[in-house]
Amino acid sequence: PRSSPAPPRVAGGAQRGPPRAGIGAIMNQQDPMTWFTSMPPVTRAYIALSIGVAVAVSLDFVRPLTLYYSWNLVYKGQLWRLATTFLFFGELGLDFFFHIYFMLRYCRLLEEGDFRRRSGDFLYMLLLGATCLLLMEPVFNVKFLGSSLAFMMVYVYGRRNSAVRMSLLGLFQFSAPYLPWVLLAFSACLGHGYNSIRADLLGIIVGHLYFFCKFTFPYVAHARGWRNRDILPTPRVLTELFEGPAAAPAPLVPDLGPAPLEGFAAAGGAAGAPGGGGA
Repeated sequence: PRSSPAPPRVAGGAQRGPPRAGIGAIMNQQDPMTWFTSMPPVTRAYIALSIGVAVAVSLDFVRPLTLYYSWNLVYKGQLWRLATTFLFFGELGLDFFFHIYFMLRYCRLLEEGDFRRRSGDFLYMLLLGATCLLLMEPVFNVKFLGSSLAFMMVYVYGRRNSAVRMSLLGLFQFSAPYLPWVLLAFSACLGHGYNSIRADLLGIIVGHLYFFCKFTFPYVAHARGWRNRDILPTPRVLTELFEGPAAAPAPLVPDLGPAPLEGFAAAGGAAGAPGGGGA
């Protein structure tokens, strides 16, 4: 199966913190090793593993047929396929480096933006996304899921950075939430095939599921007075893996204060029954 097409040139950046130079500008100012070690940890590990798999395939140490996802083969004991399906983007070549640049860009933007100093939360997002992709693969029949995981990150980045303006090849501008759909339409116009479009669409679906559960549901729960507002809490072991056992970072989901019914109870009912609200 083919991986997704090389991404078009899209301009845009993170919405938080001081402006950061592009990847090319940073590499011109730093030697490659310094640039590599400056990446956040999850992004650095993902890119390193993907490059390692591509090198192994290019040198004929590994065959691509041993890397794709197949539940039947996983059931027979080939458990490595659960990971290698997200790491293989083709052999070393121009198409491979386009995909790696695409993955690196949005993986790093998320980990240094919305997940800044929260690499454990970011890793948990990738693990949840990978699990959903594996569960939905039999429906979409996508054997290499790296492109789908990348589109999941693009979707989450776009929804979390709705004010960022982007442009496609300098022809027209659009806001970041439309980025995955623009890339999907661009892929269809280039005629890259149904398999590629199907893989990208799968990533968009999983990205939407994660965004709703992590960032939209807390507001719905708050408006309706539900006590459980974070249904995807990051396991403590992942948080301690990056921040240490003494770290106690603020939750990724903002503190929305007491739910409407809790506030009513605290006030002794003096304010009257609260009305319902939306997300």
